[in-house]
Amino acid sequence: MPVPDADTRPRDGKRAAQKTVLEARQRLTSSSGTRADFDFELMHDYADSRIGAALPMAAIVCILASVAALWVPIMVTALWAGLVIASLLIVVLTARRFKAADPAKFNAARWTTRFVAAESVGGLALSLLALFTLVTDPEALAPVMFAMVLVTIAANAVATHTLPPATLMSTLPVTITVSIALVALGGTLNFTLAAVAVCGEIFFLFLARQLHSSELETISHQAEKDTLIYELEEARNMSDEARRHAEQANIAKSQFLATMSHELRTPLNAIIGFSEVLKSELLGPHQVPQYKEYAGDIHSSGQHLLNLINELLDLSRIEAGKYELNEEVVSLVDIAADCRRMMELRAKSKGIDLVFSVGDNLPRLWGDERAIRQVVLNLLSNAIKFTPQQGKVVLVVQRSADGGQLISVKDNGPGIPENEIETVLSSFGQGSLAQKTAEQGAGLGLPIVQKIMDLHQGRFDLFSKLRFGTEVIATFPRARVMDALAPVVEKRNRLEIYSEAG
Repeated sequence: MPVPDADTRPRDGKRAAQKTVLEARQRLTSSSGTRADFDFELMHDYADSRIGAALPMAAIVCILASVAALWVPIMVTALWAGLVIASLLIVVLTARRFKAADPAKFNAARWTTRFVAAESVGGLALSLLALFTLVTDPEALAPVMFAMVLVTIAANAVATHTLPPATLMSTLPVTITVSIALVALGGTLNFTLAAVAVCGEIFFLFLARQLHSSELETISHQAEKDTLIYELEEARNMSDEARRHAEQANIAKSQFLATMSHELRTPLNAIIGFSEVLKSELLGPHQVPQYKEYAGDIHSSGQHLLNLINELLDLSRIEAGKYELNEEVVSLVDIAADCRRMMELRAKSKGIDLVFSVGDNLPRLWGDERAIRQVVLNLLSNAIKFTPQQGKVVLVVQRSADGGQLISVKDNGPGIPENEIETVLSSFGQGSLAQKTAEQGAGLGLPIVQKIMDLHQGRFDLFSKLRFGTEVIATFPRARVMDALAPVVEKRNRLEIYSEAG
């Protein structure tokens, strides 16, 4: 499991502490013990509900007053309806003031008090319904009052469920007054109606509480989702910024190395040239025999360093986009044969059998001869380097399955563990075998081969198995094979044809 970076852990801890402090502050400023921003969302929904339900509630009140007018004088029911509608107008105005207020100055306790006060006025106006028994026959009016109570409780409970104190104050006064009036009338029917009214009040309060909990949970999940989206967006922005910095640094590095060719190679060529003069004793023999040996060491070290710098500069030019292919018609077979002759001496020094196999009637290829030569040399060099004494390396040039051409280099060396293949294909990557052998390189050969094949729109594959050896295949696409190219037809005008015929 990866260990977090030392700079990341304090940052995460600080972020967690800030989040904890923010949540504690939100709970302290909340009127419901949750979070102040949750209270704002709940009250916002309450205000929208009250404003949106104002006309339907007024219509319900008018209908109830019209029904009650069948038993109660119309002036009394009209007065009751007017008071209820006026209290409803107070609630709507309070809700509109809330929506027009600045959210940054939101105070949960203050607005809860205002809403509860407005709902209390509405609840008291509704409770005047019990006074109907004073102006008419109460026995005939009892069922009507009971029905009116249930309707008003249900309507207010649904409209105010996001603010439980408002639900309580808008429904409890009318339930209490009507229930007392029904009990005062006496009789089994009235007692039953009063009990049902109280049970209805409890049920609708419970229903409003459940709706409130559901709404609060929805808001909480939405807040968590918004927080997660924000954190993901922030992490993505940080990742993009880090990637941009890394790409800029890599491009700057590649451009720097790509422009350092002359500055690096000039002194190295001088060192190699003068050390070769000293090693060959062109100006006379050395008085101290060790000087010739030292000159040979300087020459071989300079050659090794020059090869390393050449690989590094090639890779840097490719990454910087400054590696241009000098494309022409080339023979893949001839290039492979030349590279085999160059590497044959090194293979014989280790007793390695270097076998060369060529397919029949291979056409020429469109590509960069120097780059393709570098591909073959790198593959052969790696195979000979890691193949043990008396081993075997097979170089094959043939057609690929899709009609292109491929170069295959196969050895019977120790192979590469599967978990190290990605490492050896990366820049400066070396497997465990390369780290143990005395012939260590810079780990740039295969990455350069990959990038050169990419420039040729080709493919590079590596297959290896422990104790069975390794096979690398560089495949050129069919579009680069000359027999796959369309012939060039020279168009001549009609005048030239007539002149030839004449």
